[in-house]
Amino acid sequence: MSRIEIDLDKCSGCGMCSRSCPYQAFEIQDKKARWIEDRCTLCGACLTSCRFEALSGEMPVREVPDFSDYRDVWVFVEQHDGRFHRSGLELLGCARTLADDLGQRVAAVVLGNNVGETARQLIEHGADRCIVVENSALGYYQTCTYAHVLAKLIGKYKPNILLLAATHLGRDLAPRLARRVGLGLTADCTRLSIDPDEKILQQTRPAFGGNIMATIVTRFSRPQTATVRPGIMKALDPDPARTGDLIAEQVDMAECREFTKVLECVMHKDRPVDLTAAKIIVAGGRPVCSDRGIGVLRDFADAVGGEIACTRVVVEEGFLPPERQVGQTGRTVRPEVYFACGISGAIQHKAGMDGSRYVIAINKDRDAPIFEMADYAIVGDLFEILPALTRAVKGE
Repeated sequence: MSRIEIDLDKCSGCGMCSRSCPYQAFEIQDKKARWIEDRCTLCGACLTSCRFEALSGEMPVREVPDFSDYRDVWVFVEQHDGRFHRSGLELLGCARTLADDLGQRVAAVVLGNNVGETARQLIEHGADRCIVVENSALGYYQTCTYAHVLAKLIGKYKPNILLLAATHLGRDLAPRLARRVGLGLTADCTRLSIDPDEKILQQTRPAFGGNIMATIVTRFSRPQTATVRPGIMKALDPDPARTGDLIAEQVDMAECREFTKVLECVMHKDRPVDLTAAKIIVAGGRPVCSDRGIGVLRDFADAVGGEIACTRVVVEEGFLPPERQVGQTGRTVRPEVYFACGISGAIQHKAGMDGSRYVIAINKDRDAPIFEMADYAIVGDLFEILPALTRAVKGE
């Protein structure tokens, strides 16, 4: 087994190896470096950091397995009572582009009960085939059951790429599936592309609070798996002329051990919030952190037929729930019109709404960064401007 050797005569105890190691596999004792073997992953970061050439070791060379029999781009499409979540349609549009770059097919995967016929509409949205598993045990989402079925399908068909939406369901299912099948998983991606040379999936996601964008590849496992933020990708317009295969699969559910049992499903009484489907969004920043501020936003949103949204600080102050937050740590939206009211335009917020067709910004600070991306800019107090706009829309 490869290991790290330390030449104590050359070691100065400077601590560079310890600071450069991501896994804390070095510590300084009696002014000399000490290697902690069980923490080391043999990444080699320490070897390049040592200025005194006190460290040596031969890093293992890992060969990329032959994945030539893994083909096609799969999209797991969520459904509830036969209605498909819009995020699945968005992913089919993205998958279509990826598959065309690879010269492969797109497959939509649907799990549920009595969903066979409605699944045909996924072919209109870009799928070449739709794989459907119907069973009464799949009527409601359960982690182990869904992971079991998907693992069986992956073993049989060997897809090259698997995409899931980063919804509550997708974020629960993807890591369980990755552990079960032994996949590399990149979560919360905002961009996907195919490397032109290696023909592997490039998965881009924000890191360090959105301050950098990291591009990740999965060379040593298949399928290459990613969850993608809803609202990031654009769904294709349905094409009724598209044709494809509808494949009904059967999976032995007796092998699946579920640790929970659904006794009853109670629908939420309030209207669910889906900012990703809103055509008009009226969003507020720090100045609306009051009952008066939220009321002004809501009155204008009701007048124009839109949804209210906010920045992170409004959620943290408790004036709106997390599902109404737009930005790097919230929802990503692509409305026709986005009203940014009292929002300065931090990069983390811009990342969640820069796909808007038209941006109308209202801010007292004429130098606010949000004006750089605004199609229409209004310099002034939102507490004067929004009520005036509300009255104008209502014709009062």
